[in-house]
Amino acid sequence: MTNYTHKHPLCGHCAPPLQKPSQSVCAFGLTSWGFMTKFLRRFLPLFVLFFALFLAAGTGDIDARISQEVEQGAKVRILNYHMVNDMNHSLAVAPKDFDRQMAWLKKNGFQSITPEELYGALTGAGDLPEKPVMITFDDGYVDNYEKAYPILKKYGFKATILVVTEMVGKKKGYLTWEQLREMEQNGFSIEGHTMTHRALTSLTDDEVKEELSASKRMIEEKLGKTVTCFAYPGGAYNLHIANLVKEAGYKMAFTVRYGNADRASNLYAIDRVPIFHTENTEGSFQKRLRYLPIFENFGWQKR
Repeated sequence: MTNYTHKHPLCGHCAPPLQKPSQSVCAFGLTSWGFMTKFLRRFLPLFVLFFALFLAAGTGDIDARISQEVEQGAKVRILNYHMVNDMNHSLAVAPKDFDRQMAWLKKNGFQSITPEELYGALTGAGDLPEKPVMITFDDGYVDNYEKAYPILKKYGFKATILVVTEMVGKKKGYLTWEQLREMEQNGFSIEGHTMTHRALTSLTDDEVKEELSASKRMIEEKLGKTVTCFAYPGGAYNLHIANLVKEAGYKMAFTVRYGNADRASNLYAIDRVPIFHTENTEGSFQKRLRYLPIFENFGWQKR
């Protein structure tokens, strides 16, 4: 039986561990695994060099490209976080790494935007700063308040917290309504992520409608605001589910697919840039933001 690691705290998403390939002897007297290792050691540096030259020749200045995107029609990077803590978990970005990421955004001239500003830009009814970024957190973990919130304030950034309402103030490790109210009063946006975080594609229509409407109503009653955004639990949705989200009164909905948001985006299937804990979290973060325009141009977006 395969052992799985990195389970999602809510929905149980997981990934199998890497398996070492089986070995066999090839004509050169080496195992196939050993031959492949020797081949990669010899030729991989050359491949990396040629690929880097290709990028340098074909992409130009990345920062200039970002500015050009905005002029052509509201290209927005929407960052998708979950936890900010020191757990050894793919969804947990360490506070020191999160601080470095926010410092990098600040240094490179990014300005955070709200859901209202995003909606205005995507519908052609509003303008954006030169380098817009939207920072989102799914599920509503307490470390969003204890760890991420002070760092975001330090750099003058706002964020959007998409909460699972049945967890708020009820389950250890999740935000309270008091904490959410404080963040809302300080420019943060609190939006919907269902009541229980069940995959909507596995539910009946009546169950989906209840998940959507009850969670929306709860946030609005507790915080005295209008909820306009939604994130699909686990990214699970289809056209029918998207229509139910629209009927429930949401203006936009986010997926977990990797990509920019622009005026060509389906408002009920908006891409984001998932941010994970990796062996080189900071380097991975910068590459995901810097090379996203290239991936889009060549059709290399991760779907």
